[in-house]
Amino acid sequence: MCYSAMVEADYRSYIRMYGAGISIHEFVKMFSRRGSGKRVAIPKAVDEAFLKGADYPEIQAMIREYQAVQETELQQELFEQTKRLADAQRALQTKETKKALDSQRIATNKISRAMAKLADLHRAESKANDARMYPGQYVPVMVMEDGKRVIRPMRYLCRPAGMPEDVDIKYSGAYNARRDNLEGQYWKELYGFSHGVAVVNAFFENVATHKAEGRELAQDEKESNTILEFRPRPTQDMLVACLWSHWVGADGEELTSFAFITDEPPAEVAAAGHDRCIIPIKPENIDRWLQPAGQSLADMYAILDDRERPYYEHQLAA
Repeated sequence: MCYSAMVEADYRSYIRMYGAGISIHEFVKMFSRRGSGKRVAIPKAVDEAFLKGADYPEIQAMIREYQAVQETELQQELFEQTKRLADAQRALQTKETKKALDSQRIATNKISRAMAKLADLHRAESKANDARMYPGQYVPVMVMEDGKRVIRPMRYLCRPAGMPEDVDIKYSGAYNARRDNLEGQYWKELYGFSHGVAVVNAFFENVATHKAEGRELAQDEKESNTILEFRPRPTQDMLVACLWSHWVGADGEELTSFAFITDEPPAEVAAAGHDRCIIPIKPENIDRWLQPAGQSLADMYAILDDRERPYYEHQLAA
């Protein structure tokens, strides 16, 4: 399963490269929800895209306000953990106890994490991982609205409309939809109805270490995982096929979320030890994929089969 990917986080790229518009009110809602304390995880690159230029000052203000709140909370955490560390060290000077040792270890770790988060918050230069998306995070996804390509923010973990909220836990892997199960219970109301595209230039997989190394599991060896990064060659942005849904809870809470469609892997991905792969559709099929109304499911399968087929190089993830 594609548990992580490098996505195109800058809305300007969708506008420039694909002629898409931006559903700005949906982005305003997303940033507003995060600012109100809701659990809304957003890759740093998405924030940074809006902080460039002066297109949307309302969103910029929300991002900066959120960053200010984050800094205050991290500074408070540093203060509390520094005091905890000092108390533990004083106690250890008198007598070594498990409680004091645990407090010293925990405080040291929390101080390190808080300082790293503060440094990241203040960091001005971009890093590749700023655009890395994990399940539960919100990124731009391109859909079709009123015959026009539009980008909307969506959570990478699909909760179909009508499903209970706790389906996120029961089906925690629903950030990927298997091609051979698109007409199954979970996806049948989306496949052939709600299609999207996410722009991706790399994806990451958890692979059994022995499989990644091309060998059998040794006797008495415990299975372990290795994270591999797969990149298409030649280097390119891939238009990854998605399913998406707009969910509304009984209390009016809203969620727009999506999943990648995955299929059997090409030979080089299988040789690296993984059994699934994303499906990059061809640019000439974007509009047909995004507006499936009036087409058959067979037509949609044909688009998925008539995919881009780059060679995927892999390496250990950084």
